Amino acid sequence: SLVAHQGGFSAAYGTFCMFVWTFCFAVTVFIIACEFTRLHSCLSLSWGNFTAAFAMLATLMSVTAAVIYPLYFVQVGCYPIGCQVRDFRIAASVFAGLLFLTYAAEVFLTRAKPGQVTSYMATVSGLLKIVQAFVACIIFGALVNDSQYGKYVATQWCVAVYSFCFVVTVVVVAFSVTGKTALLWFPFERSVVIYTFGAVLLYASAAVIWPVFCFDSKYGSPRRPGLCAKGKCPWDSQLVIAIFTYVNLLLYVLDLAYSQRIRFVSHI
Repeated sequence: SLVAHQGGFSAAYGTFCMFVWTFCFAVTVFIIACEFTRLHSCLSLSWGNFTAAFAMLATLMSVTAAVIYPLYFVQVGCYPIGCQVRDFRIAASVFAGLLFLTYAAEVFLTRAKPGQVTSYMATVSGLLKIVQAFVACIIFGALVNDSQYGKYVATQWCVAVYSFCFVVTVVVVAFSVTGKTALLWFPFERSVVIYTFGAVLLYASAAVIWPVFCFDSKYGSPRRPGLCAKGKCPWDSQLVIAIFTYVNLLLYVLDLAYSQRIRFVSHI
């Protein structure tokens, strides 16, 4: 409301922030309505998995918006037309931060405790699946921003790794949220652990290959080109991809470690 009334937004960054706040509001209202009316019992969803997955997703989306909006739209000085717009944007930034803290607190309070039998998405392994998919989306965003990944077969392999792991992770989350894991003809929990181990190996290969073919002087550039335009520099996109490749590698390693300790429940 603050942004729509006086704060204002523009370009893709502002539209993304407004989408995040609108999406989080709409789904939260839907969850509250279902809780009060018990409508969720009529839905073909594993309600515990759905709410846990949404809380983690909303935490990631809201922290991104809480960083982007003040970074691109808030300035210390007043605008030529007065200070009212600046004040509305500062207030919106403050409440964006509070929104993130609220969702983060929900994730912290509802996560699985040691020895507790709960929904898979409420476990550390389940929450990490959401983070892994979110980080992969950041990688994809950098890939399409003139990253020049098509120059070498090796970098194309890395893109295949990112795509494969993202798709399988989303499928795991989808089966958990819909509560369809019990209908599978193979043991879901063991398959997830095997996939996680495979994802660690795949991301480890990408973590070696991508920096070599982007930053080694033989294939790419070890330093940022001096004439590279800000926001449209392939080197910047390659650096972002390299950083988040290591982030996701770490997340998959943590996932593999925690997946050895959890107990799966197909429906809660």
